[in-house]
Amino acid sequence: MKLGFVSAILPDLSLEEVVRFAGDEGFECVELMCWPKGKAERRYAGVTHLDVANFRKSDANRVNELMQSAGVEISGLGYYPNPLAPSRAEAKVYINHIKKVISASALLGVNIVNTFIGRDWTKSVDDNWPQFEKVWKPLVKFAEDKGVRIGIENCPMLFTKDEWPGGKNLAHCPAVWRHMFEEIPSKNFGLNFDPSHLIWQRIDYVRPIWEFAKRIFHVHAKDARIDKERLDEVGILGTPLQFHTPKLPGLGDVNWGRLLSVLSDVGYKGPVCIEVEDRAYEATLETRKAALQQSGRFLKQFLPGKPAA
Repeated sequence: MKLGFVSAILPDLSLEEVVRFAGDEGFECVELMCWPKGKAERRYAGVTHLDVANFRKSDANRVNELMQSAGVEISGLGYYPNPLAPSRAEAKVYINHIKKVISASALLGVNIVNTFIGRDWTKSVDDNWPQFEKVWKPLVKFAEDKGVRIGIENCPMLFTKDEWPGGKNLAHCPAVWRHMFEEIPSKNFGLNFDPSHLIWQRIDYVRPIWEFAKRIFHVHAKDARIDKERLDEVGILGTPLQFHTPKLPGLGDVNWGRLLSVLSDVGYKGPVCIEVEDRAYEATLETRKAALQQSGRFLKQFLPGKPAA
């Protein structure tokens, strides 16, 4: 496994600065954010460390030279919109940009793109399947033709009032993943696995690894802490942030030794990228860098051949 981080937490740094920081701190890889340039309303969205709008082979060569000089790999390209948004015009913008990210990934030789399935949050899971098939079958075929794998993150995107009641990402649980892969059995269609989102849904975050081992293309290392007293007050029908808090690895309820042990048992050898969404570390650039450093030291104890600094 290769330890890295998600670049979204460093929006104030250029690509060169992100890569230099990763190399200096001993990280092996970085997931680079590829949002279209412009302002985003959602936290951690809108970060553009790689502008793929008019990405060419010469751009890919320049980026690869930068990565090689720092001794850091690109774990994947990240872009997390809602391609199943009820507004077809809005969804089309997202779908078109996903294709650009896929094309850039192929040019770079990275060959993995991490994203969301999306969802019309006002409809049930069952009522979302027809649009899922309409959008994702051609998208996966587009990726297949370019030799690119798509890793779907399992975040329900159910945190704010505008995402209530269904959340804006269909792929939130094993039952949905199973149906996704039955409908689209492509070997290029898999998961960007994040255990923290299973924690607050009260789902065993290790058990699915055995079943979906061959579908796990990428892993996000993020933790979550359940606040039981708040859960007792608002119940599971409360907005999730009322009863859970995103934390750095080791500061929440994920047993990282157990998780990484099972990942190694099933033969996973891909990226494990720290994703910082812990508000306690967001005050300044220095505290966000410190969050990555602290998380790296913690996780290295579980990864063979990577002693903690």
